[in-house]
Amino acid sequence: MLFGILISYSLTISISYAGQRGQVTNLPIPRFVSMKAPEGNVRRGPGLSHRVDWIFKEKNTPLQIIAEFGHWRQVIDREGEGGWMHYSLLSGVRNVVVLNELTPLLAKPTEGMPIIAYLEIGVLARLGKCNNHWCKLNAEGYKGWALKSSIWGVFPDEIRD
Repeated sequence: MLFGILISYSLTISISYAGQRGQVTNLPIPRFVSMKAPEGNVRRGPGLSHRVDWIFKEKNTPLQIIAEFGHWRQVIDREGEGGWMHYSLLSGVRNVVVLNELTPLLAKPTEGMPIIAYLEIGVLARLGKCNNHWCKLNAEGYKGWALKSSIWGVFPDEIRD
């Protein structure tokens, strides 16, 4: 039975999303959100009757919504793991997670600018503006620019003003 569920899950996340809208919110699918609560149950299906597979345990963790059903959102994390969460546990506030060890946070979105700080892998940061290659981050009080390719929680072609 577990094997069948994993196959179904795998098929769900491999669907093409181009131009899709959520059937409940009419917001784009996929889209990024963050954990509003300090922890949240991740269920096998959209409802309280479905088994809890695990619990996300860090507020502000970025997640990607890939489907909607009533008050439930199917989410995945940066590793592609996920399930169904109640919408009240999620926030539209955008955060990202640092993917690379010692990612430089620069004063301006240009190579060679002064380095404000180095961010360790796994650090959560508030997402600000993004251009084609860079995003402005606020990480533990440090504000600066990091390469999009070094963070998860923003689409490669996403521009934010």
